[in-house]
Amino acid sequence: MDDGNRRADVTGAILAGGQGRRMGGVNKALLEVGGEPIVSRLARTLGAFFEEILVVTRDPAPYEALGLRAVTDRFAQRSSLTGIHAALHHAATPFVFVTACDTPLLQPALVRALLRDLTPDLDVLAPIQENGHYEPLCAFYSQACLGPVQALLEQDVFQIIRFFPQVRVRAMPVAELRAADPDLLSFANANTPEELEQLRALARRETRP
Repeated sequence: MDDGNRRADVTGAILAGGQGRRMGGVNKALLEVGGEPIVSRLARTLGAFFEEILVVTRDPAPYEALGLRAVTDRFAQRSSLTGIHAALHHAATPFVFVTACDTPLLQPALVRALLRDLTPDLDVLAPIQENGHYEPLCAFYSQACLGPVQALLEQDVFQIIRFFPQVRVRAMPVAELRAADPDLLSFANANTPEELEQLRALARRETRP
């Protein structure tokens, strides 16, 4: 996808929420996979689709040093919902695509498959697993979500899907996404050192000729 095909109506947002306790307290976004920080890898993936990319964080300096635009949460409580709120608040576009900073193998083909189903009449477009669980950190959100999200945060409610009944949601079954991402690597998190090494091995396999 060349620059001429990038979407000007969607901001790509990477949620970099802080220290990974199961990773020994290090900042997972700055760990390297495939020879570059995960956050840089994700920014490159999203940059192929969206003109505006931002990182939601409590500490902008490391990301600004990488040449990335960093914005801060507007609520004190750390949560993914807080990050979604910040992304929507700071984005100048009708939609935001949200991903987590510990999913280094986000597949361009999966983003493209979701993007094909994004229409102006939707407020949330999110994958849903066979067991009914959403993947809300690999999803599109419209600016119409900002008010309902803020209302939840003001009540100290942090479960992302709690606001879904108030907006127009399209749940995309992961079965429809397997053609783009057969092993669903886009949802694979690096929560522990062992998982990080597994993802590094998969990334090395991806780059082999």
